[in-house]
Amino acid sequence: MTARLPRRPASAKATAARRSFGEGGSFSRGGRVLGVLALASVVALSGCARGCTSSRPPIHLNPSMDNQPKVLPQTASTFFYDGASMRQPVPGTVPIGGLKEDTAFFTGKGADGQFVATIPVTVNEALLERGRQRYAIYCQPCHDARGDGKGILFQRGNVPTASFHQEKIQKYPDGQIFDVITNGTGLMSGYRWPIPPADRWAIIAYVRELERKRLASATGAAKAPADNPAGTK
Repeated sequence: MTARLPRRPASAKATAARRSFGEGGSFSRGGRVLGVLALASVVALSGCARGCTSSRPPIHLNPSMDNQPKVLPQTASTFFYDGASMRQPVPGTVPIGGLKEDTAFFTGKGADGQFVATIPVTVNEALLERGRQRYAIYCQPCHDARGDGKGILFQRGNVPTASFHQEKIQKYPDGQIFDVITNGTGLMSGYRWPIPPADRWAIIAYVRELERKRLASATGAAKAPADNPAGTK
């Protein structure tokens, strides 16, 4: 038979529990107070996390770079003498890719300020293909695929659009067409930003190719009756 330990009275257990609580046990009075406060905080946050209104800005638990001293574009500044937050580049600085020493290539004008007569780049099949692609994107909607000025604006709005085959434009120097693409003219807006200079020259090369083909076809059609007069076999 196994020996049984004598049972302690209930009053002894209660006394021991009270003694452990009062002597720094895991459920001391301070711990219970903190537990109550934590529970109250959780209840308060869960109740007002959604749907509650406040005049204060929202609290960012991770503000990251949202809340920091910084200058926003196009804002005023009391620090700088001119009152503007955005600063001008230091005189003489050139951004990467911003050194434009070839005036004819970047402006369509020579050293004398006049429009260059011909394209200042080598015209080859690759350039013409690039021009055809860019023309289809930027020019064809208005000037149509053949350059007759019968694009969608003319078809739906009867908006007059220049034809590349009119004598006036055929006599334009290539540099002048470059300037028109860059800065626009009349109802046409400028394409300085969407079309880089190299692509502008490619478009001009393709337009000149369209003009040459049209002139060649017209010349061939005019010669045909002379080569085969009526009544000959």
